[in-house]
Amino acid sequence: MTVQTFRELLGQRPFKPFRLVMSSGETYDVRHPEMAWLTRTSLLVGIDQTDDGVPAEFRICSLLHVAKVEPLGTSATGSR
Repeated sequence: MTVQTFRELLGQRPFKPFRLVMSSGETYDVRHPEMAWLTRTSLLVGIDQTDDGVPAEFRICSLLHVAKVEPLGTSATGSR
């Protein structure tokens, strides 16, 4: 995956939530564009969102290890 791919995903309006599937099989849901931060080589994904909307932690997802990106429906569960 490229920086441009994620720039487009995070910049779409209206935003469409998506799931990252990593080469390890781990998945991370991005339900809001403010829950992901793009660098040249990685996407930092906020996880375990608290009641005030602030992520409790984040994961560094190397763009080289993103196997695929899947769209999320509004009823998806089990996000990280």
